[in-house]
Amino acid sequence: MTLIKETDYGTKTPEVHETTKMVTLEIDGLEISVPEGTSIMNAAMQLGIQIPKLCATDNLDPFGSCRLCLCEIEGRRGTPASCTTPVAPGIKVSTQNDRLAKLRRGVMELYISDHPLDCLTCAANGDCELQDMAGAVGLREVRYGYDGENHVFATRADGSVNDRFKPKDISNPYFQFQPSKCIVCSRCVRACEEVQGTFALTIDGRGFASHVSAGMDEQFLASECVSCGACVQACPTATLIEKSVVDIGQPEHSIITTCAYCGVGCAFKAEMRGEELVRMVPYKDGGANEGHSCVKGRFAFSYATHKDRMLTPMIREKITDPWQVVTFDEAINYAAKRFMETQAKHGRRSIGAVTSSRTTLEEIYSVQKLVRAAFNNNNVDTCARVCHSPTGFGLKVAFGEAAGTQDFKSTDKTDVMLVIGCNPTDAHPVFGSRMKKRLREGAKLIVIDPRQIELVDSPHVKANYHLQLMPGTNVAVVNAICHVIATENLIDRKFVNRRCEKTDFHRWEEFIKLPEHSPEAIEHITRVPAQMIREAARLYATGGNAAIYYGLGVTEHTQGSTTVMALANLAMATGNLGRDGVGVNPLRGQNNVQGSSDMGSAPHEYPGYRHVSNQEARDIYQKEWNRELDPEPGLRIPNMFDAAIDGSYRGMFIHGEDIAQSDPDTHHVEAALKAMDIVVVQDLFLNETAAFAHVFLPGTSFLEKDGTFVNAERRVNRVRKVFQEKQGMPEWAIVAKLATAMGFPMYYATASEVMDEIARTTPSFAGISYESLDRLGSIQWPCNDQHPTGTPIMHIEEFVRGKGRFMLTSYMATDEKASNTFPLILTTGRILSHYNVGAQTRRTDNMAWHPEDVLEMHPYDAEIRGLKDAQIVSLTSRAGATSIRLKVSERMPQGVVYTTFHHPGTGANLITTSASDWATNCPEYKVTAVQVIPSNQPSDWQAEWNTRNVENKRISTEKKLEPAE
Repeated sequence: MTLIKETDYGTKTPEVHETTKMVTLEIDGLEISVPEGTSIMNAAMQLGIQIPKLCATDNLDPFGSCRLCLCEIEGRRGTPASCTTPVAPGIKVSTQNDRLAKLRRGVMELYISDHPLDCLTCAANGDCELQDMAGAVGLREVRYGYDGENHVFATRADGSVNDRFKPKDISNPYFQFQPSKCIVCSRCVRACEEVQGTFALTIDGRGFASHVSAGMDEQFLASECVSCGACVQACPTATLIEKSVVDIGQPEHSIITTCAYCGVGCAFKAEMRGEELVRMVPYKDGGANEGHSCVKGRFAFSYATHKDRMLTPMIREKITDPWQVVTFDEAINYAAKRFMETQAKHGRRSIGAVTSSRTTLEEIYSVQKLVRAAFNNNNVDTCARVCHSPTGFGLKVAFGEAAGTQDFKSTDKTDVMLVIGCNPTDAHPVFGSRMKKRLREGAKLIVIDPRQIELVDSPHVKANYHLQLMPGTNVAVVNAICHVIATENLIDRKFVNRRCEKTDFHRWEEFIKLPEHSPEAIEHITRVPAQMIREAARLYATGGNAAIYYGLGVTEHTQGSTTVMALANLAMATGNLGRDGVGVNPLRGQNNVQGSSDMGSAPHEYPGYRHVSNQEARDIYQKEWNRELDPEPGLRIPNMFDAAIDGSYRGMFIHGEDIAQSDPDTHHVEAALKAMDIVVVQDLFLNETAAFAHVFLPGTSFLEKDGTFVNAERRVNRVRKVFQEKQGMPEWAIVAKLATAMGFPMYYATASEVMDEIARTTPSFAGISYESLDRLGSIQWPCNDQHPTGTPIMHIEEFVRGKGRFMLTSYMATDEKASNTFPLILTTGRILSHYNVGAQTRRTDNMAWHPEDVLEMHPYDAEIRGLKDAQIVSLTSRAGATSIRLKVSERMPQGVVYTTFHHPGTGANLITTSASDWATNCPEYKVTAVQVIPSNQPSDWQAEWNTRNVENKRISTEKKLEPAE
């Protein structure tokens, strides 16, 4: 294994289309034809000629400041910069001669004259472009000393203070900034602007006083910097460098894998020394991220080696007993015995499982196989139930496929973005950066969200319309937009007539034109000015390629499925499907939540979204598994809880999900878990759910996995093992052993064998194997004989179901309403620095940004309650109460408050209720009536949690319980 180094062409390579004009030129006597607009530097690199450079890199626009990449063009005067000079037909370029060599050495000499000469002890030694370029230009001496002005030393030669010197900034937990090594190439500043879009860095001062400044010359941690790492990656010296490289040294080999945080699915190079991970570097050839990253994927991986990791199996008879450490065989046999005893006593359908959206396809597939073949029922569900199950239902009804329609790259051709119920810059930050880049290029933006998310108003990005609706009124607003389009004759009838069911469309058109759907009719419900809705609707319908992006602010409502279908109606009515730049794009919350749905983690569907009552599909698995399968759908997660409390559901295998923290109405969830006879948890840590478990099976982090994830754009990415499993066994192997112990033989030698079985039995994955993934990099399903390299854009000529189906989407107000007792509406979500329940990110230095959950409240609502910023308050609903710190913020409208659920001690889901989507039971996290009053102590539940967090997670040193043989 070696260190993977992608080729840097210095400047971007233009895309080639049918109409692209090719230009032929000669460089150093070699002829080459390249697309018009290519730089001389890029063309030279394609020939294998590396022109010296410092300010140029191929993920940034050409800048031309370092003056190292000079060249000569026959017949032209001077020595232009090759990075900023485009190719021209017939020109003859020289990149190396005595004149150019002398000029480059002179430039490099000036750089080195104001740079520390500590190469041997520098952390970047071996990975320093300045060092490389000094060698490339043949620099052998520096004639200028440090006696004059410099930025290198804290004091001058005469002992006086050097006011040009700036000390090292180590405030950021992940990287350091050492200004004395800066060559002011501006690459970090440009990366922050062009790639990330945060504009946190600038070049302050003029002339010799020029220097990189974070914010208003602040420390990095105090500035607007979001720690995405783009500046660190761009820096050609050790000015910006990871602290892990400073501590460990330069890596010696790298392995390409996939991030295990959000649904973007960024590809990374895990750079190693032996089995020690030095750093994660975003992979330039990653289909989803193309070399960019966020703070979580780039830096927050230390949880994999955190002291809280549980590496040994444990069992106990009662949840009040201390845990006892046992072997894998003992734990698996004990779990199998308890499961089989439960089924013998309470029936075949008395046990089930929950799969994990944080694990691989192979692990998820093995768990649903365990349930269907070993448990012999369909009681399997996934966290998609509590997030994007309405997406699966709504899009399948409308289009025939339960997934998004586009790839991320499609956004580059979008003219109008409609962003509803999602906050991409926090929840999907790498894709959020891509969106911001397109917006800076001129695309228009409509935001539909109760909160003023970053996209509404941030540097060089401002929404054309922010429809700041009340939580729970999504359907009313989307219907109103459709009403304007229908009544103002903005429907794309050519598309509708060719691509959609005519009867359904005519019925929908008659329905949507009703006056009750007009912006004026719903203004009092939504609080959105009617004229703003009308203008936004016209922009979406007439502004060119229009794309819809949505998240959990759409799905986690009692009308989540209705809103998804309304958005599908909107896209079909305007013809915004089946090509680049358009589509309906659900932004999935977790790294493999799309994959968990794809793999049959729903109680009514096999892998590939085929109903369990479908005889043809069932025959495939009965033949593959040699087992008679249950044709009746199983229980959804909420049904499992209800059945546990009524006594008919008594056992549960919970694979990598912390349902005690993540699911709504915590009191109800805890009561259900306590009522069960056997709960088995497989996870990295003793999480909140493990407090109610009888068996704990240690899991593996993504760095120890071999397998695949599926991201929000249906992209199947390889996950490769960076180091060996710290607990000794792959998770799919543990599941297979449990199935075998229960009487169903299950065995795989490798993860690739599991994928091969998936491909054999799942039509949309038929063409996917580890070999094809290694060859192509990644594949977007469906991948089969008709689409051997995958399908980036869905529904190009026709929908999967044939004709698109318009659905009637009547607005029905939620039962959860503000009242005199509970006058505010709570909505929940996530933030940039944390992920889901925080089990991973709370065990990293990301805690520097968000050490606790806070409650955001509008200043008016705070003032009338006599509340102040940073005060502890009591947050109460019909379901429960908790104490939390207040943050007064104008991001919230009056009457609405917001919090996150990343910290278990907060108990945010104590407050949420059991109300759910009518079609899928997806919980209504986004609408809860609450009251907020002053408090000076934890709630009763928090006091109980503090005790339980210790008592129910005790580990005994004495072996008392005899495991099953």
